[in-house]
Formats: sequence, structure tokens, C-alpha cells
Amino acid sequence: MKFNINREEILTPLQQIVSVIEKRQTMPILSNVLIVINNNQIILTGTDLEIQIVARINITTAESGSITVPARKLLDICRLLPNGAEIKFEQQDEKIKIVSNRSRFSLSCLPADNYPEFAESELENQFFINAGKFKKALDKTLFCMANQDVRYYLNGLLLNISNSKLKLVASDGHRLSIYEDSLDQATGYEARIILPRKGVVELSRLLDDLEAELKIEFSGNNIRIFIKNLIFSAKLVDSKYPDFSKVFQQDFFDQIHIQKQILKEALTRVAILSNEKFKGVTFDITPDSLRISTHNPEHDEAEEELAIEYKGKPLSIAFNAQYLLDAVSNLDSELAVLTIASNASSCFVDEPGDCAYKFIVMPMRL
Repeated sequence: MKFNINREEILTPLQQIVSVIEKRQTMPILSNVLIVINNNQIILTGTDLEIQIVARINITTAESGSITVPARKLLDICRLLPNGAEIKFEQQDEKIKIVSNRSRFSLSCLPADNYPEFAESELENQFFINAGKFKKALDKTLFCMANQDVRYYLNGLLLNISNSKLKLVASDGHRLSIYEDSLDQATGYEARIILPRKGVVELSRLLDDLEAELKIEFSGNNIRIFIKNLIFSAKLVDSKYPDFSKVFQQDFFDQIHIQKQILKEALTRVAILSNEKFKGVTFDITPDSLRISTHNPEHDEAEEELAIEYKGKPLSIAFNAQYLLDAVSNLDSELAVLTIASNASSCFVDEPGDCAYKFIVMPMRL
């Protein structure tokens, strides 16, 4: 195997691939990136056996071959070479020699034959979507995913396709985000799958060209997404997402309208003196006024009063300040609309009018 390539051409695909490769591996070869040269094309593959990214780079001349190279060492070498540098790669037995101008490196490699295959089932469903639209859907929901929850279906994101409708849902049991959008083409099927947390985070990072068209294929076990010269694959969470529709089927207090920026700033200031572990703040709501207050075990106290539009009866309820801040920060409008369930079991955070997404925050007992 032998090829020459410009630093910039190989650096970006390497950076995209290395992020899925875990630092600590049970199999040493999984710390490596698989390099295959075939038909004047470099194919780079990185995987942790749950997620895989394959990048393809076209080059003019190259000698065919395949090998696996330590991923982070290779990335650091390419990253620290000067901009525009020409890099020569040449395989010599179980090593690869890298030469660029006066720099010379020799890396110990492992044979490509030992690289594990990423098991994928037949992918029977597919749809197309604009990358910018899909990234917005991911970014409006992924922050609500759980992290290492025993209810492992919460450590991921629900993707629901219903003919031409797309719905993404994430929850950690204390809050929930829902994003709905339409697809340009009807799919003709109904499907619900759960993408794993790490895969969702990686995917959001990979969608840097908002104009690109994505082709998404999936089955009950796997998903594969074509992003320009990349192929992203992931194993799905094998579970059923809980039915969250009941949260909409209840009575609510009158809506509270408040300026988003004013609420964000007040919450941020009051939260400074909240209990560090629980981040609890109390909302005392009366017509035209909202008092946000908190205290902590050191007997510090904070309080702020804000003007609001509210016609209902007075009520008092407590929330995790960070959860509310996350929800409010993800609104696009200048006005935030808070709707509290009449049994004080949940608070909807959304925008005035018909909104593509909703955030639901469960209250706390302080």
C-alpha cells in the first residue's frame, strides 16, 4: 500500500472518525483506523462495534492494500504538520512510514484481516431529509436524553416516522422534548426506532453542511446514514419507548407569557444560590407577576420578581433551574409560553402559536 495525499484532504475525515473510537478498548485493534486503498479511493473506517463511521477520499494514484493504523497517533501527526503539507504513506510489512517534507514517522500497525466486521441486518426502510432540518431536530431534543439510566430506552432518542411526518422525542424521566416536522416525500410506512445516545451526539456533530441531502436507511436493529462522503452506522436500542401521549390529555392552568431573555437571566442569577445538587427554584405565580426564589443549606437566599401575562389563579411550584434554562434557551421566539398542568405534574415550555417543538419539565418537591 502506497499513496500521497494533501494534509487537508485526510485531516477532516480522520477527525470525524476518531471521535467514535474509544480511548480504552477491550480489543487493541479497535483503537486503530482501518485504511483500505481500492480503485483510487481511500476508505477510512473507525468503530466501537456499536457505531461505525466510514469516510471515502478520492485520489489520483495509489497502490492498493489495507492495514489498520493507531487512530489518535495518526490524527496527531496529520494535525501537527504544516497547512497544505503533502504527506506520503507507505506500508512496510507491519509498519507504515509517513513522510512529509523533513518529517518522518514510522507507526506499528495491525493487519487489516483482524479488523472486526460491523454486523448489520437488512435495512428495509429509507427516507431522505435535508441535513439542516435533521440537525435542528436533533439539537432541539438531544439535551433531554438520559445518561446511563437503568431504563436504557431513555439513554437514546426516539425517531418516529409516520408517512410524511417526522417526530423526535428525548427524555431522562424528569423532562421531555418533542420535535415534529414534515418530510418532503411521503414514506408510506410507520416506524419507531431508538437511536443510542452516543450515536445521536456524533450525528449532530457530523452534520456540519446544512445544505446536504441525507439518505437514511434503517431496520429494527440498525440505522445507516449517508452524509456526502461519509457513511454513519449505528446499532439501535432494542427496547420500546414509553407512551408519553397521556401528558397531553389533562387539564391545564392558564398560559403564562414571559419574555424569554428576561426569564433566562433571572433564572441564571437566582440559581447561583440554589442547592448545588438539586438546583431547585420556586415559582410563586400571581396575575401579572412571577417571583422566582431559592435557598440552600448554607442559608443563602435569592429572589427575583418578573412581570408576566397571566390571568389564572395564584399558584406555587418548584423546578430544577437548569432543566428550565435548557428548555427556554432552545426556544426561537422572543416570548416563552409556560403552561402548568392543573395537578402540578408538569410544565410545558413552548412558543406562542403553532410550534414545531415542545419541552416538558416535571416539577420538584422542595
